[in-house]
Amino acid sequence: MSKLLEVKDLEVSFDTYAGEVKAVRGVSFDLRKGEAIAIVGESGCGKSVTAQSIMRLIPSPPGRVKNGTIIFNDIEILSLNERQMQAVRGSEMGMIFQDPMTSLNPTMTVGRQIQEVLTKHSKITKKEAALKCAEMLQLVGIPNPIMRLKQYPHEYSGGMRQRAMIAMALACGPKLLIADEPTTALDVTIQAQILDLMRELQRKLDTAIILITHDLGVVADLAERVIVMYAGKIVEYGSVEDIYYNPKHPYTWGLLKSVPRLDSHNKEQLMPIDGTPPDLFSPPVGCSFAARCDYAMKVCHHCEPDYFDVSNGHKTACWLMHEYASGIEISILKGVI
Repeated sequence: MSKLLEVKDLEVSFDTYAGEVKAVRGVSFDLRKGEAIAIVGESGCGKSVTAQSIMRLIPSPPGRVKNGTIIFNDIEILSLNERQMQAVRGSEMGMIFQDPMTSLNPTMTVGRQIQEVLTKHSKITKKEAALKCAEMLQLVGIPNPIMRLKQYPHEYSGGMRQRAMIAMALACGPKLLIADEPTTALDVTIQAQILDLMRELQRKLDTAIILITHDLGVVADLAERVIVMYAGKIVEYGSVEDIYYNPKHPYTWGLLKSVPRLDSHNKEQLMPIDGTPPDLFSPPVGCSFAARCDYAMKVCHHCEPDYFDVSNGHKTACWLMHEYASGIEISILKGVI
């Protein structure tokens, strides 16, 4: 399967009065056509900044891409001017933002907002765009689409607003859909519906998906591969089975231990990760997770680990995978999903 997106050595910083915040530090990954991947990690680890960099939505100033390349559909995204990028954004790439209430314009009807996307990127009449809008609302499961097109965002429920955002993002049939924590503000029932909807749309439209989330519990059924980020870096990546059943980085273990298990017969207490993420004004030397890691060794505080191959397509940046640390036995939770 050919690559749709390839990110290499991406570095993004924000210049503030207090100094330079190194938000993303050398991130590399790829995405194949029609594939779904998830980027997970704590708040502030660089997930959303990575996604916004792909869409070229980083405000400049204060943000700037210091290094790296982003190749989408054989086009170097970072070399495009703003007018060229606007032609790609919306038609080739779509994005679902975290809070639909602040992303939708409260002074415009939902139908007009979706129609604007269509008329900007497609050569169709307003009448054709209106019919397409109704089709999109029906596709995402909103009842009475003709009536709903005339309503404003405040007249929609939270789940319906998120569905409207998905309809807007998919209106022009993009090859890539980036979903930035699309279920964070929704209850668990609506979360499941939104994830089912995204999975169904991916199957119907063959759209590649990047799901940004801090909750490992929502990605098991949607994603094929998982990228775990911490302090602006990728610390582990692999298939869903690799990450859930054979994780190798202590940070991934901590994330998995914080997921409640419905199949557990014991009243197990969830285990939080002690401490706080490092200050990205001055990232620590060595492994960024060393200060919070129960298994940190002397080398972890002084030398940054390379990526170690666990299996085909499964890599982790942890000194515990070095041959000299092979005698260390770690007991972790199994069968999280």
